[in-house]
Formats: sequence, C-alpha cells, structure tokens
Amino acid sequence: MVKLVQRRAIWYSFSGLLAVMSVVALVMWGLKFGLDFTGGSLLEVEFKGARPTVEVVNGSFSKLDLGTVNVQPIGESGVLLRFREVSEDVHQQILTALRSSGSEVSERRFESIGPLIGAELRSRALWAIAVALIFIVLYIAWAFRKVSRPVASWKYGVSAVIALAHDLLITIGVFSVLGHFAGVEVDSLFVTALLTILGFSVHDTIVVFDRTRENLFRGVASDFETTVELSVNETIVRSINTSLTTLLVMFTLYLFGGESIRYFALALLIGITAGTYSSIFVASPLVVDWNYLSQRRK
Repeated sequence: MVKLVQRRAIWYSFSGLLAVMSVVALVMWGLKFGLDFTGGSLLEVEFKGARPTVEVVNGSFSKLDLGTVNVQPIGESGVLLRFREVSEDVHQQILTALRSSGSEVSERRFESIGPLIGAELRSRALWAIAVALIFIVLYIAWAFRKVSRPVASWKYGVSAVIALAHDLLITIGVFSVLGHFAGVEVDSLFVTALLTILGFSVHDTIVVFDRTRENLFRGVASDFETTVELSVNETIVRSINTSLTTLLVMFTLYLFGGESIRYFALALLIGITAGTYSSIFVASPLVVDWNYLSQRRK
C-alpha cells in the first residue's frame, strides 16, 4: 500500500503553491472577459481568395469609428473581428468595407450583446457556480449521513468543496495568464467548462469517499487514517484511468475541434487534471485532518 495520505504535507504544499500563483495572476491581470460578459459585437468572415493581412483588414474600415478592433485570423482563410456594439447599418458598412479590400468575403456569423446583458450574464455565472457548490455540500452531507463517526458527514462535503475550489482556482488562474499573454478571452462557454469540471471532480471525489464509507462499515483497519489510506489506494487506478480516457477526448477536441470550442476543451483539460489530483491528494487527506482536529479538541 502506497503511503499517499501520510505524505499529505507534500500535496498540500504543491496545491498551495499553485493556488497562490493563481491568486497572484488574478490580482495582477484578472480575466480577459469576452463579448458575452462585456458587451460588443463579434463578426466572423471568410475570404474566398487570399486572406489579406491584419493591417489591411484594419485599414479597410478605419473610417467607420469602431474604436479598438481585435482582428484574429482563424483557419486558412477566416478572420474573427471583435469591436464595440454596432447597429445593423454599421454591420453592413463593415462588410462592404471588407469587400472593397479586393477579396470576396462571406459572412459566417455575427453576434451583438449589449453591456447590460453582459453584466447580467457575468452575475448569473457567479451565482450558478455558488449554488452548485452549496448543493454539492448538502448532497454529500445527506449521502454520508450514516457515516457520522469519527468525522461528521458534512465535513466530507466541505472537504470536497475545498478540493473543487482548488480545481476552479487553478483553471481560472491559467486562463488569467493566457488572457494576459495570449489574449485568450473567457465567455459563457468557459463558465460551462467550470460547471463541467465541478461535476466531474466531485464525482471522482465521491467515489473515493464512498469506498472510505464501505471500509468504515467493514472495519478493515483499526484507525481512520489507515482506512482512508486503503480507500485511496483501492480507487486510485480507477480514478486515473477514467480521467485519462476523458483527457484523451478533450485533447483531441483541442487539436481538431475548431476555434470555437478550443479553449473550452483546454479549460476541461486543465480542470479535469486538477480534479483528478485533488480527489486523490487533497480531499481525502483533508478528511483525515478533520479527524485529527476533532480528537485534539476532545
């Protein structure tokens, strides 16, 4: 039996370092919010002939007073334009200006979101994550209500949520760095990825906790730490294999899934990796430390 829980100080230190780095990145750079949260317009076009350079594209509508325009080449002949919210008339003027650059242009999509709607989406995204965490604590406390000794059932839920917060913080921290250095934006699809990470990670954690519950009923060890250690060792191969199959799919989506879901797949890659780690090396050791704290108070 590998002593994983016994070496929890190492795992705590590693997780703490990643968490601190993520917090520092968020404080320094924050997140680069996309149009879903800030409001504005997004236009994706495809050039039939040779795609003009970014400078030529910018120059074609320089007289339209669009403010800051983000021009991002995508694929072999596409261009993604992000700019302030505009009317339908200005939208058509932009297309006319692009066509005047000498290449035939076809519009693939156009989206426009007002700033009030963007702020409301941001608020609802935070509420969605908070409500999900609350229900996770309540569910785990209910599911483990018959295992109130030596650790109260609600403490399993709190330990799981701490591990989930660890997973989300690392994912958000990575995207803070990517937003600062690579201009990667977060949008409603990123929130979907965070909620998916919550579901996957808590499922992995509950599998380990459930084995701990079974071993407690069976009395396989004389003390709680040994029981948890045995439970982690019995489920670690299953957790890693399940995560690897999911990560292979996400990696394939990241490489070949297209621009629109690339960073969704990347968020899942990061979050599921962090979730697998925290389910094994963070959540269960936290339950053991809850037990030690209770014993010291007594």
